[in-house]
Amino acid sequence: MKKYLTLLLLSCLVAFTATAQQARVITGIVTDSLLKSPIANVVIRVKGTDVLTATDKKGQFSLKTTTGALILEVTAAGYPVKEITVPAGQNKLKVQLTGLQPLDKKRNQYVMQDKALAEVVVVGYAAQARRSMTGSVSTIRGNQMGYIPSPVHNTEDYSPINENIFHAASDQPLSTFSIDVDRASYSNVRRFLNQGMMPEPDAVRVEEMINYFDYQYKAPEGKDPVAIYTDMAICPWNTKHQLVRVALKSKQVDTRNLPASNLVFLIDVSGSMSGENRLPLVKRAFAVLTEQLRPEDRVAIVVYAGAAGVVLPATSGSDKKKILTALDQLEAGGSTAGGEGIKLAYNIAGELYSKNSNTRVILATDGDFNVGVSSDGELTRMIEKEREKGISLSVLGFGMGNYKDNKLELLADKGNGNYAYIDNFEEARRTFVTEFGGTLFTVAKDVKLQVEFNPQFVQSYRLVGYENRLLANEDFNNDKKDAGDMGVGHTVTALYEIIPSGGKNEAVNWVDPLKYQQGKVIGNKSEVLTVKLRYKQPAGDRSILMEKVLPYSNQEITDAPEDFRMAAAVAAFGQLLRHSAFKGTATYDDVLSWAGNSRGTDAEGYRAEFIQLVKKAMLLDKE
Repeated sequence: MKKYLTLLLLSCLVAFTATAQQARVITGIVTDSLLKSPIANVVIRVKGTDVLTATDKKGQFSLKTTTGALILEVTAAGYPVKEITVPAGQNKLKVQLTGLQPLDKKRNQYVMQDKALAEVVVVGYAAQARRSMTGSVSTIRGNQMGYIPSPVHNTEDYSPINENIFHAASDQPLSTFSIDVDRASYSNVRRFLNQGMMPEPDAVRVEEMINYFDYQYKAPEGKDPVAIYTDMAICPWNTKHQLVRVALKSKQVDTRNLPASNLVFLIDVSGSMSGENRLPLVKRAFAVLTEQLRPEDRVAIVVYAGAAGVVLPATSGSDKKKILTALDQLEAGGSTAGGEGIKLAYNIAGELYSKNSNTRVILATDGDFNVGVSSDGELTRMIEKEREKGISLSVLGFGMGNYKDNKLELLADKGNGNYAYIDNFEEARRTFVTEFGGTLFTVAKDVKLQVEFNPQFVQSYRLVGYENRLLANEDFNNDKKDAGDMGVGHTVTALYEIIPSGGKNEAVNWVDPLKYQQGKVIGNKSEVLTVKLRYKQPAGDRSILMEKVLPYSNQEITDAPEDFRMAAAVAAFGQLLRHSAFKGTATYDDVLSWAGNSRGTDAEGYRAEFIQLVKKAMLLDKE
């Protein structure tokens, strides 16, 4: 009896000790040292572990960890990584981060703290304090000069990206998001790097970087217009983790069998569109599209500056000379009444609309609306109303310095259309020639994905990218909830980084254990996850459900398919550009190696170009 009592007491002591080891909670707040404001979405991680948390909108955090002294890594976009040694008895922290922070966005002035010297840097176009290849940088050290020269104004705007973090599969087994076939972020990043500048972190949307590339997924053969593929491999930037790929491919349709198109070219001819990479490039882009038109297609052209007007009424695609002449005569000048232009374009599109046709407004602009209807709320309400009538809005972004990426992405999203950034003629050719059908013709609308993770295999997971495409879990079955569309031949790739259950992985402990219920895991232990997809037919209003199960696999990334390796390389590159807290051990050299072994046939040369961009980023980041 004494023996059993001793064992019982020993077990209780061990359990008590283990509980005590996990009982410590470190709380704190992270603020900007210059602006004195809280910083949201800062990742706080116990160094060398997967124990982490993130700050909320107030910059506050709470981290459950073990007792004893430890080192915390604090990572936020736009700031250098900071390490903090926390003694055993300290459970409250006030963390200040110092980085390149805009003091005056319109003047584009940045302060960079240095141990010996503070310097104010005025940068044209992009927010870079270290150097600019354009020659538009002025540096004033200390008080050596009594004035600051007039800066080149930079008013580019990007929505903040609160990077996805890990979620425990036992607490949040579902991950729901809308698909995204846009690729504007990649070509915009390319523009930055080709000009000798690192992109702003919020200009880097990792999912658009991944989806820029063509992947050789097999087209669907059944009745559904979309096929689902899943696989997994060891994560290349953290070999303790796994990387899961969810891939979609939409059906191919011969362009001769596509429905007639009613297109309205809506072109910004305001003063901000002057310059060779703006209106002249817009005219060349639409000229390329005009050459693809068929006799049954119709085109009208609307322009806007201080006011909006029609320069070409509805014209058959067979009269290419008339369309090209109207484009050639456009000139830039005046203010920007973008909202009025959109209204007029929609009115004309409504007159052209017919059942079973593709009716679409194609907006070309830098997004710098400053006259008339210009607020996001007014514009999105107008666009959503027209979307319900069957009129889509696609957006082509041009220019730099005053580029409004946040506004243009929002408009395309609400308009059920594509969003592309045209930085050169080759991008225009790809958009309107190589991928003509995918750009203009929808085969599946309101496409949503919901992934359910099996806690027996998955301890926690994070979706790489898609931060602005996340949906509430209940939105998946709600057919009134809008989502992204897939055009002819489109591919979509989503990556999940997974921390496997068991082994030596420490738990991601976001939620305290439930008091009144305990979860019970059922199902096949060999299944890692189940992918559910909902889509609607282009003219339908009821969604159709598809499912795909991923069985367990433990292959090396080097043994994974070529397209998988390429997508992983691009994801790692995006995380490096963002200075992501989740970039792991990835380096630019690693990305070059992974991408170099994944080039395949590369008929259009996009993967070879990617390698050159990585080399440019590696040089710029070193400086």
